[in-house]
Amino acid sequence: LKATAKVTQQNIKMLFLPEEKPCAAKTKPVFMDPIDKSQVENILRPLELSDDHYRKVVDLMANDFNKGLSPQTHATANIKCFPTYVRTVPDGSEQGDFLALDLGGTNFRVLLINLKGQEVTMESKIFIIPQHIMLGSGAQLFDHIADCIFKFMSDHKLQERHLPLGFTFSFPCRQEGLDKAILTTWTKGFKCEGVEGHDIVHLLHEAIARRGDMHNVKCLAVINDTVGALMSCAHSDRQCAVGLILGTGTNACYIDELDKVKTWDGDHDEPKQVLINTEWGAFGNDGCLDFILTDFDRSIDKHSINPGKQIYEKMISGMY
Repeated sequence: LKATAKVTQQNIKMLFLPEEKPCAAKTKPVFMDPIDKSQVENILRPLELSDDHYRKVVDLMANDFNKGLSPQTHATANIKCFPTYVRTVPDGSEQGDFLALDLGGTNFRVLLINLKGQEVTMESKIFIIPQHIMLGSGAQLFDHIADCIFKFMSDHKLQERHLPLGFTFSFPCRQEGLDKAILTTWTKGFKCEGVEGHDIVHLLHEAIARRGDMHNVKCLAVINDTVGALMSCAHSDRQCAVGLILGTGTNACYIDELDKVKTWDGDHDEPKQVLINTEWGAFGNDGCLDFILTDFDRSIDKHSINPGKQIYEKMISGMY
């Protein structure tokens, strides 16, 4: 009985008393060295611009705008100020269903948009553009886009419907019509061969034709994302006159009078205005912004896939 009692007491201790362990050595607190504020200020000082600096940037940009709008200086201008062939903004009375494509970075979107006056509904799907396609051939890129369109149309049972298609293509293009845009240069990490100098709508239609199963799809308009931003806002606010993008890259568009757009080659009927795609990301390519470049800016540019180009964009946009 005594032996049983001893075993029972040991069992109870094992069940209800915590196991005794040696005390762990106390960890010494870690104290950060005092921050040298003067050193931080020295690092940040090049990023601080004075009012005079900003005024100089404004004057330089306005000068580049004028160069881009003049046929005599357009070819060498950093800010191209391309006419978009979009002459007016929505008035809120638009009706119908539309397909839309949006390519401007590593994501590609396909959308189905329904307009009923001021009421707008949309369904969309995001597709990834893999790195090997961003750096591959133009045929690979547009075949991938065509595949994404087909998947979206299949999911929404749109194969038999004839829907107007609009393409937001957010790279520098020289427009030669509402449905014709020549890519001048790749930006934002893209470097697909066989696209620069070619009409991207034609390349899209070729990729669609190669599939052979989307006979009802035809692109009627191609615009830049800045134009899309302005148009979508103007649909609800007719006073909107500027579109501004601060995302993966940066760009802006605005409405200008035809008389001031010397590169305009269209008609001069009403409305006597056109939306201008500035492509201001290339501002500073000629070195005019060197007076505010920092070591950070120079390093980013040096290690990019397009050194010496898109200087302004590299200074302020999200990709960099």
